[in-house]
Amino acid sequence: MKTDLRKLICASACILGMLFQFSPGDVRLPLLLSDGMVLQRHIPAQIWGWADPGEKITVVFNRQTVASVAGPDGRWSIRLAAADAGGPYEMQIHANNQIVLRDILVGDVWICSGQSNMVLPMDRVKDRYAEDIAESENSFIRQFAVPIRYDFNAPAEDLQGGCWESSNPQTVLRFSAVGYFFAQDLYKTYRVPIGLINAAAGGTPVQAWLSEEALRRFPAYLETAVRFKNKEYLRQIIENDKSAQDAWYAGIKSADTGTAEGQTPWYDPAFDASAWPALQIPGLWADGPLDSFNGIVWFRKEIAIPSALAAKPARLDLGCIIDSDDVYLNGVPVGSTSYRYPPRIYRIPENLLRLGKNTLAVRIVSRSGEGGFVPDKSYQLTVEGQAIDLKGPWQYQIAATADPAPRQIFPQYNPLGLFNGMIAPLRRYAIKGVIWYQGESNAENPSDYQNLFSALIADWRRQRHQGDFPFLYVQLANYMEAKDQPSESNWALLREAQLKALAIPNTAMAVAIDLGEWNDIHPLNKSEVGRRLSLAAQKTAYGDSQVVYSGPLYKSIKRKGNKIILSFTHIGGGLIAKDGPLKGFAIAGKENRFVWAEAEIKGNQVVVWNDKINKPAAVRYGWADNPAGANLYNREGLPASPFRTDRQDPIGP
Repeated sequence: MKTDLRKLICASACILGMLFQFSPGDVRLPLLLSDGMVLQRHIPAQIWGWADPGEKITVVFNRQTVASVAGPDGRWSIRLAAADAGGPYEMQIHANNQIVLRDILVGDVWICSGQSNMVLPMDRVKDRYAEDIAESENSFIRQFAVPIRYDFNAPAEDLQGGCWESSNPQTVLRFSAVGYFFAQDLYKTYRVPIGLINAAAGGTPVQAWLSEEALRRFPAYLETAVRFKNKEYLRQIIENDKSAQDAWYAGIKSADTGTAEGQTPWYDPAFDASAWPALQIPGLWADGPLDSFNGIVWFRKEIAIPSALAAKPARLDLGCIIDSDDVYLNGVPVGSTSYRYPPRIYRIPENLLRLGKNTLAVRIVSRSGEGGFVPDKSYQLTVEGQAIDLKGPWQYQIAATADPAPRQIFPQYNPLGLFNGMIAPLRRYAIKGVIWYQGESNAENPSDYQNLFSALIADWRRQRHQGDFPFLYVQLANYMEAKDQPSESNWALLREAQLKALAIPNTAMAVAIDLGEWNDIHPLNKSEVGRRLSLAAQKTAYGDSQVVYSGPLYKSIKRKGNKIILSFTHIGGGLIAKDGPLKGFAIAGKENRFVWAEAEIKGNQVVVWNDKINKPAAVRYGWADNPAGANLYNREGLPASPFRTDRQDPIGP
């Protein structure tokens, strides 16, 4: 809530500043060109904006003075000579009015885009990275957060808000965590200012980020985009969705017996819940008596507080809850979360905890039959450094039963909208490259991801006229429960599509199959993701030929008797099996039925076999939603990408 408020204040300040700074006839700049901006070094910088037709505009910056005249449409553009890293500088724009931009740096600018794992801010991982946040004061690392906006009719010329912020313990909480750790590692390596343009949106598929020109290769997606150009059609979809959602929530709220008028509410400590059944927490409802329930369930637990901890402020950790929750302690609301993914960390004010019995009540709304308290998360009350475990039996009672909620419609998930609204306004701003973390939202249909993702890279490069600038991306992390037998996997197929994108020049991939969490699509280890992207940048963007930036990539297969011998690129200082014998390999004969295999490293190759298969035909490695245990690395500590030899062209740039 506080983070959202800060974002709103930042965006509002930028917009208000523009409104008060300019009057009709004044020269105007896009929001991206503002105080604190980072300009790309070694590339001519384009400064552009709007003015009266025919008006002369002069830009003075870093010992340069360049003039231009606004065209008949009022647009103007000035090209500054390439500059070395440095600053801070001041820029003056002279016309009918004068604009002065201050605290400008010249360094390296990176667009950070994708979906929620790129969006995820440092605020979400502040417990894990408290020391990094405390030491984040650095005016040479900056972020511009692009507001989420979609437009299906035309590429936007400007953003709706946003401002440049330098990193410090307060502002860094709003930075993309992956972006921040990427920038931090690059700055430590090169001591060059780093500017991040954070243009990402949670839940978005790759096609939402493609231009209309690029979508012409994909008629079905283009057809969808064309439908959304109809403003009445879009308005009706939004209104119908809101009506359906409002009706569903209103229905369960009115049916909630836990808050029915004329009775003691179920969150009240005075309510007698002694007859309620018990359920072990944490756990998913599908594994117990609630099964695929939709509606409202109340949970209660009594907590004993000793005198030494009574009245003290506390922290309540309730893991993650599917789908939404309202939490009460001793009848007082202490927290609420409206969707399933954020960790439930609620602050308990002083004087609320009582000596002796305390009543914790949680009202959960399940929308899609997948309710529950997510396992393997923290469930505890912490007071004065003492943790009280909340796992175990809780009492529960159903308060309202409903059909599954209508599937929510998010217009920004549709093709074209986010390109027009968030990427198009950035096209003139020179950059060093792009870091991309996305793919989860395409995992249900991975077959077309390779073509879509390749088209996106080509599209963004074509739109920017900067040649084949570096495009670095994160392969999907491990997720969901590990399976005990080899099986098919959409997540593995999407990782393969990402792997194949390495055939595109000047790309690199950060493998993350060892950084995920089986029970969380938003794993917390963002520092290592950022570091691996930084290694990729050091090679592709900074030309460091000595850096080992990738883990092993499958190159070729050779059969010898009942064994298969695999060769790899990017072996670095050599192949290793991390933390024990080599695991994660499966093998199949000509019938293509895969079973677990034995594997060992021989020099720079891996030998794979199963004594029950005399004529092996194919090998797969890490081929699963969650390839738990897959442990082939190079000596530099970078993991091998999952691969299969049965249907994949070798990758070996």
